Amino acid sequence: MYSMNAACATLLASTLLVSAQHEFTAQPEPDRVAPVRFTQAVGQDADDPAIWIHPSDPGRSLILGTNKVAAVGSLSAFALDGRSVQAIQSIDRPNNVDVEYGLLLGGRRVDIAVVTERLKRRLRIFAIRHDGRPLEEVSAGGGIPVLAGEPGEKGEPMGISLYKRPRDGAVFAIVTPKTGGPTEYLWQYRLEDDGAGLVKGSLVRRFGKFSGQGAAPGETGEIEAVAVDDELGFVYYADERFGIRKSYADPDHPDAARELAVFGTAGYQLDREGLAIYTAPGGRGYIVSTDQIPGGTEFRLYRREGESGEPHDHRVVHVARTTADATDGIEVVSTPLPGFPAGLLVAMNSSGRNFALFRWEDIAGIPRTSAPASH
Repeated sequence: MYSMNAACATLLASTLLVSAQHEFTAQPEPDRVAPVRFTQAVGQDADDPAIWIHPSDPGRSLILGTNKVAAVGSLSAFALDGRSVQAIQSIDRPNNVDVEYGLLLGGRRVDIAVVTERLKRRLRIFAIRHDGRPLEEVSAGGGIPVLAGEPGEKGEPMGISLYKRPRDGAVFAIVTPKTGGPTEYLWQYRLEDDGAGLVKGSLVRRFGKFSGQGAAPGETGEIEAVAVDDELGFVYYADERFGIRKSYADPDHPDAARELAVFGTAGYQLDREGLAIYTAPGGRGYIVSTDQIPGGTEFRLYRREGESGEPHDHRVVHVARTTADATDGIEVVSTPLPGFPAGLLVAMNSSGRNFALFRWEDIAGIPRTSAPASH
C-alpha cells in the first residue's frame, strides 16, 4: 500500500533477484531467524498487526496491534522502537486490523486503521494523523455493522484487509467471519464519507470458496488471514488447513466471481495464518504466509509475480524459520525504515503477548552487506 524510494526500490529488486538464484542450493539447516526487537505487551492476547508509514518522516511510522479480549480488548499503537504510544480501550474482542491511505473524508484525504470488533459484529474506523496526534475514531454511529442477518459465529467478523482501487481511489474492506459456508465466505464493503465527515460502509458483494477442512476429521477450519495487493488488484485469503486462495479485489471486475488460483496446499505443519504482500518494482516481490508453529513459526515466501508467463502460478521459493511463537497475524512493508533498510516484517508473538519486528533481509535470506542503505 506504500511505495519505496525509487532508487532504494530498484537496488532492492536487484538484490532479491540475485538472492532468489541461490534459494534452492543445498545448504545446512539454517539457524532460526530472531527478531530485532519486540513491542511492549498488549495485555492478555495479541492477535494481529498492521504498519502505517508516515508520509514525510519514516521514523515516525507506527505499528498497530490488537489485544483480542472480550469487552476490554484494545487497539495499541507502537513506535518503531517497540514503545506503546497509545491504547484505545474497551473494544469487544478486536481480532484483526488493517491500514489504508487517503480515504476521502470531510473533503480531505485521511489515512485510516480499521478493526474488526467481533462480539459487537461491526468495524471500528480510526483516523491516523500525520502530526502525531492520537488515533481518533471516525466510524459513523460508533461502528459499522457487518455480516447482517447471519446467526452465531457466522455473524462475527474476524479477518480484514483493505483495498484502494487505483482507478478511482475507492476504498473497500474485505471481511471474513469466524465461520462460513463453502461459498460466499468473504464479505466486501465500500467505505466512504457519510456526508458528515464520518465513515459508513455498504455491502458490495460476497465471494470466496471454503474447503471446510479442519485440523482433524470432523473439525471445521476457518478463513481469517486476508491480504490485498492494491497495485496488482488481487486479494489472497488463507483457507487455513487447505491452501491460499486468490481472486480479483475489484468487485466490479468482469471476472470478479472467478477464483484465480489455489496454492500453498502442501508443506505446512499447522495452520496457514498471517498473509502479507512485500512489494518490489515492476509487480515483483513476495506473498508471505505463516505456518503457525509453537516456538518456531515459519514464513513461506511465494513470488508475487508468479512464474514466467503464469502470473497465477505461485510456488514457494524460500522458507524462513524463526523464533516467533505460534504466529497468527503478520504485516510487511518494503519501505526503508530506521533500522530496517530493506523493509520491516511484524509478526504476532504468542508467548510474549506482543509483536516481533524482523528485518526483511533476515526473512528473505539476503546477506546484510547487500541490503540497500536506509534513506
